[in-house]
Amino acid sequence: MMKLRRMTALTMAAVFAAGMTACASNNSESGSAETSVQDTAKEGEATYTVGICNYVDDASLNQIVKSIKDTLASLGEENNVVFDVREDNCMADANVMNQIISNFIADDVDLMVGVATPVAMAMQAATEDNQIPVVFAAVSDPVSTGLVADLEKPGANITGSSDYLDTTAIMNLILAENPDIETVGLLYDVGQDSSATPIAAAKEYLDEKNIAYKEYNGTTVDEVQLAVQSIIADGVEAVFTPSDNTIMTAELSIYEDLANAGVKHYAGADSFALNGAFVGYGVDYVELGAETAEMIKGILVDGNDPAKTPVLTFDNGTATVNTDICEIMNIDYDELAKTFEPFCTKVEPITTAESFEE
Repeated sequence: MMKLRRMTALTMAAVFAAGMTACASNNSESGSAETSVQDTAKEGEATYTVGICNYVDDASLNQIVKSIKDTLASLGEENNVVFDVREDNCMADANVMNQIISNFIADDVDLMVGVATPVAMAMQAATEDNQIPVVFAAVSDPVSTGLVADLEKPGANITGSSDYLDTTAIMNLILAENPDIETVGLLYDVGQDSSATPIAAAKEYLDEKNIAYKEYNGTTVDEVQLAVQSIIADGVEAVFTPSDNTIMTAELSIYEDLANAGVKHYAGADSFALNGAFVGYGVDYVELGAETAEMIKGILVDGNDPAKTPVLTFDNGTATVNTDICEIMNIDYDELAKTFEPFCTKVEPITTAESFEE
């Protein structure tokens, strides 16, 4: 991750070349892995090649990839098959993303996995002719983005798992903690398709409650940091962010400023709380990854048709509260949990860290 971030000052041509080199290096590693898998496969075991492209290096998406890989390994043993997993990360670079997908196609993978909306959409476009099955993971709104025709009957070579966010539930938490709140900030990346629907829902909710809101945007970590300074200067009391990958990537860089200013950050995944947000609300990404792996196995081993395989959706009922932030803001976690309990399935504490424990 750090290697790609240091290259932002290079020319686009150099970035593309570096991406090509990185992909070539990854393919070489994949080739070695393929040989290893073939060498260790037991007699009679079928081997299926699965190409996973992660959108960016953040705690939520990394957790999904790990869960997919771990579950596929277990499913392989249970079903007397081998899943040869090729994994790569495009670090939100469209050129690198497309090269990774091209490499998967050239390697004749049996199925591709796109983690997050941008990757899923790129894989959809790249497989229109070859019809390689695609399974997406953590796509918040697969219908409005055109990935599937219907959640129950996707209708093409693509299906997957959705981390659809119940925006109303998060808004309820904000008001439960502060019934007299006057202004809510909306912090997101306008270029993230996954943010459009929940932001629209948040505006509708706040309008109905006659609560003012201000929008703050950023497409890079630096821009997000500037947006946070504006949030603090404007005296915003609480901030809502959906499951936005750009803000997720920036969370470790902004949480201290928000906490020290007394601004409560509510976001659409537990990984935000892990990285320092006040509250993360949403799906269990380990479960999402495991169920996505089950779907992959169903398509490759059981012969399920992606076009007829319903998109998986999950309960959004867990509120994850960062106790370190509670301490900074002089908030009693136990009392806060009691306040939140009527509005969610469960409340869980977490402390600030860069990534989930293995």
